[in-house]
Amino acid sequence: MDQRPWLRKYPAGIPANIDAEAYCSLLEFAEECFKQFGKLKAFTLMGKSMTYKELDQKSRNFAAYLHSRGLNPGDKIALMMPNLLQYPVAIFGALRAGLVIVNTNPLYTPYEMEYQFNDSGVKAIVIAENFAANLEKVLPKTKIQIVITTTIGEFLGGIKGWFVDFAVKRIKKMVPKFTIENTISMGHAVSEGSRFSIKPFTPALDDVILLQYTGGTTGVSKGTMLTNRNLVGNLMQIKAIINPYLKVGQETTLSPLPMYHIFAFAVNVLAMMSIGANTVLIVNARDIGSVAKAFKDYKISLMTGVNTLFNALLHHPGFEKSDFSALRVSVGGAMAIQTAVAEKWKSVTGCPLCEGYGMTEASPVVSLNPLDGSGRLGTIGLPVPSTDVRIVADDGRICGPNEIGEIQVKGPQVMKGYYNKPDETANTIREGWLCTGDIGLMEEDGYFRIVDRKKDMILVSGFNVYPNEIEEVISKHPKVLEVAAIGVPDEKCGEAVKVFVVKKDKSLSESELIKYTREYLTGYKIPKFVEFRDSLPKTNVGKILRRELRG
Repeated sequence: MDQRPWLRKYPAGIPANIDAEAYCSLLEFAEECFKQFGKLKAFTLMGKSMTYKELDQKSRNFAAYLHSRGLNPGDKIALMMPNLLQYPVAIFGALRAGLVIVNTNPLYTPYEMEYQFNDSGVKAIVIAENFAANLEKVLPKTKIQIVITTTIGEFLGGIKGWFVDFAVKRIKKMVPKFTIENTISMGHAVSEGSRFSIKPFTPALDDVILLQYTGGTTGVSKGTMLTNRNLVGNLMQIKAIINPYLKVGQETTLSPLPMYHIFAFAVNVLAMMSIGANTVLIVNARDIGSVAKAFKDYKISLMTGVNTLFNALLHHPGFEKSDFSALRVSVGGAMAIQTAVAEKWKSVTGCPLCEGYGMTEASPVVSLNPLDGSGRLGTIGLPVPSTDVRIVADDGRICGPNEIGEIQVKGPQVMKGYYNKPDETANTIREGWLCTGDIGLMEEDGYFRIVDRKKDMILVSGFNVYPNEIEEVISKHPKVLEVAAIGVPDEKCGEAVKVFVVKKDKSLSESELIKYTREYLTGYKIPKFVEFRDSLPKTNVGKILRRELRG
């Protein structure tokens, strides 16, 4: 059997393989970008741009500041903010200091923050003030020694920065009061860093540089260990795919997805830097108006997003009148792209919407439909260069074309493992193959389809939600006897969380239960539907049968 039948479907100009060791580290890659594209705009937020040269200097200063505070290579630093100009400064400052980045969803509850910070052992954090009140609640229970705060307007400068912060704090009242001693602002840290130098260290290809938390294929959130090799490999894979369609130093790309999500981290930060692009950042992708406005303010040539975002834009008043003349690449990931949405996007913008597939454990990109429009709707496309994908039956047999089994992946982008979880790692990576837990098939010519996702995972607007985590929280409610969580179809989010609950106390109400979950779970994990039952279906050994609840 042809080992890589998909290569015959690659558009002209895309190589079968890339050099995953083109750089000895992600830091070496970044420094080349700073040097090559110095005068060009790197990132833009609310009309304010930062050049590659400015990013170079600010990140260098920030690294020196981190070292001056006693942090050493290998220490962990959490980054907890929306898309701001400060984010890339923090990313490359941390890399220059040899630190391990722990991206943290700023919408996390104190409960979720405490778990992630303690599991990863972070010693420092950069956090937007909007979320500092939650940090204050858990700080004494963590090993965090250094707290660096920032505001949405801090790097916008002048009157604009002042006005944005005034609006956020005073008018919208989006910054709850907090009292954390010995904090320093991001701007002050960058300024202070100019007085210090970076301690020398030698990065290696297999050094872990990013702990990206995910539910993995099962259970509680785990720190995915991504190395220099993983991230350099994946950015080179993405670069190889986009090279025929985008021109170096001439592109303006749009990043509505948050940088704390691995999709945006790899594609919108790293891969876009490789071509010297100016990436327009959106602070809050749920503000559809701000995403739509970017198409009026800039000549956007590439956009990434999730199905719900593309769909919302298509229904936003006036969006169809935007100028799409520069748009050449639209990529959807993190959740399935609906055929109706892809077809409408093409008719409105003139640009095909290409679905891809990835997972945090693969840094994240595994496959993508060709960007030239020759892709196949309803599939996850073709594996990216230097990537092997196979379908494996339950009995371990390698499946032939159109046979259904588990999707397994091998390539330079496959993670080193789960942090401090050797058993979970051994269950997920077998003989170099990443066992995704996703069920799919390969068509005869190498296109892949997902038939069924990880059996219990719920995908809400592109975010993984694991029933175990929901059930763990709800089961602690004193009025709950039993609980089971499943995903149900949702027009807006793809899927929504529904819980089935057996009461211990008859007075328990739906509103009381929902209010309780809000204390412990991020918004997208909160159940949208609650159904009370007298009992839950179980196996003969007492395991709850979620598949029966799904109907």
